[in-house]
This record gives sequence, structure tokens and C-alpha cells, in this order.
Amino acid sequence: MGSDTIKLPIVDFSQPELKPGTSKWDLVKNQVRLALEEFGCFEAKFDKIPPELRKSIFDTLEELFDLPLQVKLRNSSKKPYHGYVGQYPMVPLFESMGIDDATIPEKVESFIDLLWPEGNSNFCKTVQSYSEQLSELDKIVRRMILESLGVEKYTDEHMDSTNYLLRLMKYEGPQTTETKLGLHAHTDKDTLTILCQNQIRGLEVLTKDGQWIDVKLSPESFIVMIGDSLIAWTNGRLHSPFHRVMMAGNNARYSVGLFTVPKAGYIIKAPEELVDEEHPLLFKPFDHVEVLSFYDSEEGQRDQSALKTYCGV
Repeated sequence: MGSDTIKLPIVDFSQPELKPGTSKWDLVKNQVRLALEEFGCFEAKFDKIPPELRKSIFDTLEELFDLPLQVKLRNSSKKPYHGYVGQYPMVPLFESMGIDDATIPEKVESFIDLLWPEGNSNFCKTVQSYSEQLSELDKIVRRMILESLGVEKYTDEHMDSTNYLLRLMKYEGPQTTETKLGLHAHTDKDTLTILCQNQIRGLEVLTKDGQWIDVKLSPESFIVMIGDSLIAWTNGRLHSPFHRVMMAGNNARYSVGLFTVPKAGYIIKAPEELVDEEHPLLFKPFDHVEVLSFYDSEEGQRDQSALKTYCGV
């Protein structure tokens, strides 16, 4: 298991009057920048998600994953990692489902219609409300990142270049005290990820010096983590951490991830302000959806530096 002695930074977004241009905003912005440079992630306190909504989202996950496999397989997508994922011999404890454009009611309704043709209005309202409210944290963090790098003039373009994928995940308890692999070590491929979990631990994050941190998340907190697409856009100014899930015991771990994903056709390219002699260009421009196909290939899955292999300078 990971180390209990190293802790992820905690950043509080629940402070009143946290608005751009204020001293509180600048303080939190600096905390975000330092955490993402050193760890690539942090624990976020964010009180805009009511406790009852958080409870409801996890209640719906149990209902969702109790559906027959043939029903869950209806959640398909041409984009890798956007539909149902499961039945993998290497990670038999893991399965997940995805809802693209999860902040848009009609898209969530289409997902519901696939799995519950008779309807499930409670599930629909819960998922869409959760996604929409949590997307506010994503926007705050990304604005702070751009401001801290001095490229805030790109904020509108950056926000408009993405949509939201909600991934609903289950890790079955291995029914043993021996630790088993829930999900292999990887970096996220998106722009930003916001994770929450039920109170079954398992997430571990790798530090720059090679130590695994056992993430202990308080019930009201989230993990904010940056992905490879943002690393490329910022020309390597931040850190994208490897992370994994390790499971023990009898209880299932449920988690929900709001993934900020670059839209198909949008070309990810570092702004010229972030390229200089001290920071030479690291990646050629690329389309995120196209690079996902490489990640999903046999070569890409074996490659610990897949983005660099695909489009590194």
C-alpha cells in the first residue's frame, strides 16, 4: 500500500468571496499552482455540492452497476474510454461507464434511455445536477492555472475547447485482506479530472521521487488532478501524476470522475508565451481524440510516455 506519511496539499475553495482579483483568489491561485507543479493534484474542499446530492450520486451507482451486463454494454462509444469498460482479465475488479456531455440534460437522458427504456428521472436529475455544479470547480481551477501562467487572455478559448465526460466507476472488493490491483498505474489523458469516492479507500498517487501516496479523502472533499492534454498545452509547466487503485477487503469502492475533455477537432498547442529558451516546445500540435486512439492501441498501452511517443518534439 502507499505511504501514510506524505499528504496531498489541501486547497479550500469554500471560502466566501472567492472572486477573481481579490486577495483570497490570489492566495488560493498560488496554492493551486504550487500543488500542480509538485504533485499534479490536490485535495479540494468545495461546498457547492450538497451532502444529499453527493449521497444520491453514490446510491445511483449501486443501482447502475447492478444492471445485467448485456444492458451495461449498451453504453458504447466510438471514442476510447467513453463507453462501458469492464471484463478485462488484467483488472477483473474494475468496471466503469461514461456519459459524454454530462452537463447537458438531453445527453444524460439519452444515456438513461439506453439503460432504462421505461425511464429513471431520479437518476437523470442526480447525474446532470452533480455534473453541472461540479463543473464550476473545474472552471475555477483552470482559470487560476491560466492566470498563474500569465496567459489569461486564452481563458475563453480554453473553456470553449472542452466538454465534460462523467465516468462512473466500481471496484469490486477482492474478498481478501491481501491487496489486489484495482486499476493499473496511469496518467489521465484529459485536461482536468475531479474525483470523489465513497469511503472505501484505494486511490494511490505517485510522487516525483517515486513514492506512492495512499490518498485519504475526507467525505466532503474531491481530488483535482491534471491530465496529459493540459501538460501539453502548458508546455510541461505542471505535472501529470501516475496514479492507481489498490483494493483489499470485502466492500466495493465506487468513485465518480468528472473529466474535462478537449473537443474533437480542437488542436492542442502550447501558447507562444509558454515557449522560450528555458522552456523549449515539448509537443507538436495534436487532436485529443486522435491521440486517444493511440493510447488505446497495444503499443500505446505499453508505453509509459505515450504522448511523447505520439507527438513529442
